[in-house]
Amino acid sequence: MDNFQIETAQNIGIQQKVAGIGDRILAFLVDTFLLVAYGILTSLAIAGLGMEGGDLWVYYLIIGLPIFLYYLLFESFNNGRTLGKAALNIRVVKLDGSRPRFSQYLVRWLLRLIDITLASGSIAVVTILLNGKGQRLGDMAAGTTVISEKKQIGLSQTLMVDLPENYIPKYPQVTLLKDKDVQNIKSLYQNARRDGNHKVILSLSNKISELLEVEPQESPSDFVKNILKDFNYYTQQ
Repeated sequence: MDNFQIETAQNIGIQQKVAGIGDRILAFLVDTFLLVAYGILTSLAIAGLGMEGGDLWVYYLIIGLPIFLYYLLFESFNNGRTLGKAALNIRVVKLDGSRPRFSQYLVRWLLRLIDITLASGSIAVVTILLNGKGQRLGDMAAGTTVISEKKQIGLSQTLMVDLPENYIPKYPQVTLLKDKDVQNIKSLYQNARRDGNHKVILSLSNKISELLEVEPQESPSDFVKNILKDFNYYTQQ
C-alpha cells in the first residue's frame, strides 16, 4: 500500500502509510491461530473437569465469549491493536490519525459479519484494494483505517532520538515539520536543558503547539521531548 493523506481536525493534510493487505491478512491469521488455540486448550481443560448437565453452559460461555468479543475488546483497549496487529506493527486509527472512539470500534466489529465472516474476507480484500485508504466496509462506516507503524532507518543521525520498541506516537501533526525545523528544536531544547533555562523550553513548547495546532497534555519539557520522538518515529516509516 502507498501513503495517503489524512485530514486532521484542523484540516491539515498529513501523509500516513496505509497497512498493506498482506500485513492485514497475516495479522488476521495470527489472531485466528491464537483464538483457535485458546478454544482448543480451554475445551480440553473443561473436558478434564468432567462437568456435565446444566453447569456446562458456564464453561462454554468462558470459551465463546472471549472469542466473540476478542476484536472489539483488544482494539478498544489496546490502542487499535489485536495481538495479530501488534505482531505486524499495524493498528486502527481515525482518518485524522487520532485514536478512534469506542463507538467506531463497535461499528468496525459489527460489520466484520459482512466484511469477513459471511464472505470469507473477500469483500474486505476487494474493498481495501479499491478504496485507496486501506478501508474495508467497517472502516468506511466507522471513519477509520489501518496504518502501518513499521520503522525503517532513514533519518539523519543528528535527529535520532532513542525510542522504546513499542513506542506509540501522540502527535501525528509532527509530520508537518521539516528536518531543519526539528534540528533547530532539538538544538534549542538541549541547550535550554543544559543551562536550566525553563523560559526557553516554555517558549519553544508554546511555539510548537501553536504551529501544529495541538493542545499539550504534558509539561512543556515533556511535550518538546515527545515532539522529537514522534518526528523521529514517523520519519522512519
